[in-house]
Amino acid sequence: MLHTPRPPAILTVNLGRATPADYTDCPAGTGIDKRPVERPVRVSAPGPKGQGASGLSGDTVCDTRHHGGDDQAVYAYAREDLDVWEQELGRELANGVFGENLTTSGIDVNGALIGERWRVGNELLLEVASPRIPCRTFAEWLGERGWVKRFTQAAVPGAYLRVLEPGEIRSGDPVEIVHRPDHEVTVAFLFRAETTERELLPRVLAAGDALHPEAREAALKYRSS
Repeated sequence: MLHTPRPPAILTVNLGRATPADYTDCPAGTGIDKRPVERPVRVSAPGPKGQGASGLSGDTVCDTRHHGGDDQAVYAYAREDLDVWEQELGRELANGVFGENLTTSGIDVNGALIGERWRVGNELLLEVASPRIPCRTFAEWLGERGWVKRFTQAAVPGAYLRVLEPGEIRSGDPVEIVHRPDHEVTVAFLFRAETTERELLPRVLAAGDALHPEAREAALKYRSS
């Protein structure tokens, strides 16, 4: 039976509040527990890393040392990839459970190119910036043994996005890919270069100015070593 491809869209917009947790060293706790909201949400660039937090109004990023800021303003994960993880883990995974702000449908998030631009709804313009690198907080929150290694090996990390044009969005908004750059550096490619296949690092420089500054620094260091 043939399945009609889903049109690219935001299934849910997910927000989190600060929650105390003994598995993080951040005094404020963690905002990883994100839940879908039905109301419109304002999205804008939050400011530089270390100062800005989430790009979504009403969402919490507690540890701004490692999360948030303009290059990690919005985190997107595909429902299709969550469905695969549901089968592998044998448990239900609700939208937002990976800490994603946007649970998408009909979008190959990991195949998106660094610098690719998405028009979400009528106003918001996002740019694909980098993959998500798993951390201890993510592993402890999900409660799966060996999760960081398993998530890394799967190489379906989801994408952080920058906010180029602010706007209001809500669950169900359509997504239009309005620009795809001419290079090979996808979210999954960059993730592999930063984790399991470091020899790929020099090739990620093809993404140019859209490349996350930390990824550019790592690639230049690797190339010169």
